[in-house]
Amino acid sequence: MLVGAGFYVLNQVRKPTRLVGRPFLWLMNHSHSGVTDWGLTHVRVEKQSSVLDVGCGGGRTIQKLAAMASEGTVFGVDYSAESVAAARAKNATLIKTGRVDIRQASVSKLPFPADHFDLVTAVETQYYWPALVEDMQEILRVLKPGGTLIVIVESYKGGKLDVVQRPVMKLLRSRVLSVAEEQELFTSAGYIEVQTYEERNKGWMCATGRKSEPERG
Repeated sequence: MLVGAGFYVLNQVRKPTRLVGRPFLWLMNHSHSGVTDWGLTHVRVEKQSSVLDVGCGGGRTIQKLAAMASEGTVFGVDYSAESVAAARAKNATLIKTGRVDIRQASVSKLPFPADHFDLVTAVETQYYWPALVEDMQEILRVLKPGGTLIVIVESYKGGKLDVVQRPVMKLLRSRVLSVAEEQELFTSAGYIEVQTYEERNKGWMCATGRKSEPERG
């Protein structure tokens, strides 16, 4: 019984539920803030940008992005109904003004037309995607030509805390990539100008890639 209860609580990191999920979302908003701020220094967010946050969790990243894209729109998706509820509560004022829209959806089937976003962010969520290459291609579909995807993680092979984190990530049935594997994933999914960055003292890693633009002839 204790093992089952422990696994249930641990699984709240992967997919928060209504019973106990809200405190975990609050903790993730807090614990992911630093790595998010660091990661976002590696992309440009224009005032009028259209941005999508995949796996938006408790909505803190959406709040940060809306401040950066101060004249644009920010969308968020999460496959957890509790995460969507928490993110909507966190960004209630921005939703009322029409600058933020948060929906329940999977990265595997995004409810947006092609060529829609200037930037897509994925913070501490790629571990749980069901089909990495296909899901990366689904994000590529909704990016505008020239648009950018950034993936930000605190757990990766070879990272500072890898030895400690990997057993937990296995229990969560998650996939942890190395820097080289992340770069190869972006390339395999069709992204160009792929770059990776590490903050080794913190154990943080992020990767960026762009959607190619049609050739002018």
